[in-house]
Amino acid sequence: MTTTPFVTIRDLLRFAVTRFGSAGLAFGHGSTNAYDEAVYLILHTLHLPLDMLDPFLDARLTEAEIQTVLAVIERRAAERVPAAYITREAWMHGVRFYVDERVIVPRSFIGELLQDGLQPYVEDPEQVEAVLELCTGSGSLAVLAADAFPYADVDAVDLSAPALEVAQRNVHEHGLDERIALFEGDLFTPLPERRYDVIITNPPYVNAESMKALPPEYRHEPEMALAGGADGMDIVRRIIRQARNWLTEDGILVVEIGNEREHVEAAFGGLEIVWLSTSAGDDNVFLIQAVDLPV
Repeated sequence: MTTTPFVTIRDLLRFAVTRFGSAGLAFGHGSTNAYDEAVYLILHTLHLPLDMLDPFLDARLTEAEIQTVLAVIERRAAERVPAAYITREAWMHGVRFYVDERVIVPRSFIGELLQDGLQPYVEDPEQVEAVLELCTGSGSLAVLAADAFPYADVDAVDLSAPALEVAQRNVHEHGLDERIALFEGDLFTPLPERRYDVIITNPPYVNAESMKALPPEYRHEPEMALAGGADGMDIVRRIIRQARNWLTEDGILVVEIGNEREHVEAAFGGLEIVWLSTSAGDDNVFLIQAVDLPV
């Protein structure tokens, strides 16, 4: 006989949503609301297909299964740990990546834009020969770029050696050891001399005021991967200042900046910036052609 009032997944799902709501959790690491996050955590914990809730909603669980799920729910609510750190995985645009506390949880609208190979700004994705990702973290965008540009070599750089350990695992798990090269160092510094058709980056861009107001979930992530200085543009300035030296004549630079469009326009108002449309609107990712970058 069970010692808890819970019997089915439906029972646990209702409880989880209530628990997450009462705890005032913040979302944004793969889910945008308590219900979706609860569904994901319960299905993952029970080793059930993540896209198949309905057939299992009224399945009776063993006492051991119930206690295991309750422990996960409580950890998420009490410790405010992002779900991805609990499950050791993150899904981005249908692709699974390994993650842990050495990297921020992958989430990028650039990944969304890579699904059509950055067209029309890239005329033919199959003609792209070299791609660079700066601030790679988990390596997720490098992996998606390798898929978007099937004949390109991809270089990926990060300042954090622990982050690159996670990236190497993802590169290997996706069978891309021969196409993705990882470099440890500060932006362009560790790279051999070459030119890239595409440079992509989701750099640290959170401004100082916003850093102070981050919910606890985000404070579990490496600060160096988030903090972008007073206006959030410290790393972006350095990338823009150097990018033209690393791009082909018709190359492009694509930068994700979250909610910092106002600071981007204040810092780089003299440049020809193209704001790209994503599912979150037109304020999260911008593009600059090589010819429009400072020399």
